[in-house]
Amino acid sequence: MIHAPFPVVLDANVLIPLTVCDTLLSAAHEGLIQIHWTELILEETRRNLVSALGLSEQKAARRVAAMKAAFPEAMVTGHEGLIPSMTNSEKDRHVLAAAVHVGAQTLVTSNLRDFGKKHLPTTLQAQGPDTFLQHLLSQAPEVVLEMLRAQAEALRNPPISLMRLLDGLARSVPVFAGEVRALLPPAFTEP
Repeated sequence: MIHAPFPVVLDANVLIPLTVCDTLLSAAHEGLIQIHWTELILEETRRNLVSALGLSEQKAARRVAAMKAAFPEAMVTGHEGLIPSMTNSEKDRHVLAAAVHVGAQTLVTSNLRDFGKKHLPTTLQAQGPDTFLQHLLSQAPEVVLEMLRAQAEALRNPPISLMRLLDGLARSVPVFAGEVRALLPPAFTEP
């Protein structure tokens, strides 16, 4: 894995939709971003995988454990002392504290309301996953397209095509999925 110079904190809510999470983790694996999270973020992810997606406790725990094992360098510690000084929503102060602690440039969250500009340092921006992935696509279109092809090929139970992967992504990140489709060769069709 390449260590990207672009540090990003991923909020729990972008780790819950499985295709979006896999796409963000693939971007980290490709070296496009350097991801960060905390134990609290991953615990919230695990809880919501069970409550929102209906995964069993075991499957949710395995998914989070696999994420931790694949990206051990992503775990943020030492940020706890910053939490009381954060001015955003109390339930999300730990996320902002982690972002500040690691010097993240972007905090990727579906909850932009709790991370308004007035709460963020000038060096940090909060972006929704759709906007964030659009930016990655514009910066490295060939890498992102190949990453998505590999992501689709890796899904074997059941196997899915790139177009089906994009259909799944479109539910959470519709503009990004549309931009990817627009970049595909005109002859690219699905049976």
